[in-house]
This record gives sequence, C-alpha cells and structure tokens, in this order.
Amino acid sequence: MDWDTLIAEAGRARERAYAPYSGYRVGSALQTEDGSVFSGCNVENRSFGATVCAERVAIGSAVATGAERISAVVVITESRPPASPCGLCLQVLTEFGNPDLPILLVNTDGERLERRLADLHPHPFEMPVQGLGRFSQ
Repeated sequence: MDWDTLIAEAGRARERAYAPYSGYRVGSALQTEDGSVFSGCNVENRSFGATVCAERVAIGSAVATGAERISAVVVITESRPPASPCGLCLQVLTEFGNPDLPILLVNTDGERLERRLADLHPHPFEMPVQGLGRFSQ
C-alpha cells in the first residue's frame, strides 16, 4: 500500500471537515482490496448523536461503490500522539477488515503510529449466528 497517498487523501478530507462545535477536525482515507481509495471527514451536528466520524464516512463511500473489504486505513488529527478511531468506528471496521488490518494514525506534525485493528479493538462484538450479512466470512 502507498501510505503517502492515503495520508494526502486523509489530509485533504480533514480540511473539509464540518466541526463547528468541537473544532476537532478528522480526516480518514482507506484503501480497498482492489486498490481503490476513499476518504471521509467528520461531520458534526448540534445533536451530538447525529455526528458521523471520518472513518465511517469513508467506509460508507466505499460500500456505496460496491467495495466489500478494506486493506488499509489512515486517520489524521491534530492530536499528540495521533488519535485512534473511536470504539464505534473500530467496531464498524471489523465488518470490512480482518484483525490484521493496518491502521496508520497520523497527526498534522507528521508523527505516525501504525497499529493493527486487533491491537486497537481486541474483542469486537460478534453475532452468535454466522452468515447473516453480505460481508460475513
């Protein structure tokens, strides 16, 4: 994978974030198994529960084109150290990636931390019945 391309896409998405309440802008970019790249930014709402994270925006864009598997994810913030996706986003990532999915956490100073999905979310929620979703393994 080309981390620099994903970082650039995530950075551009971050600049478009809608964060008037927190001022905390997040960008994300992901690569699918076929090499396609999708990006997303956080979109806040005054009803905070309606806020959507950058990672889920990128995943939604990928799924809307028919993508089924993610092979890499970048998340960029201003946080020091770079911030991890929230628990909800990590759970959603488990639908479309495997436990070894590489996630690169980056901040605007260029600091990088590479993690695996299983490192950040070791015990995801799993349905007791297999084969229910179009993405089940």
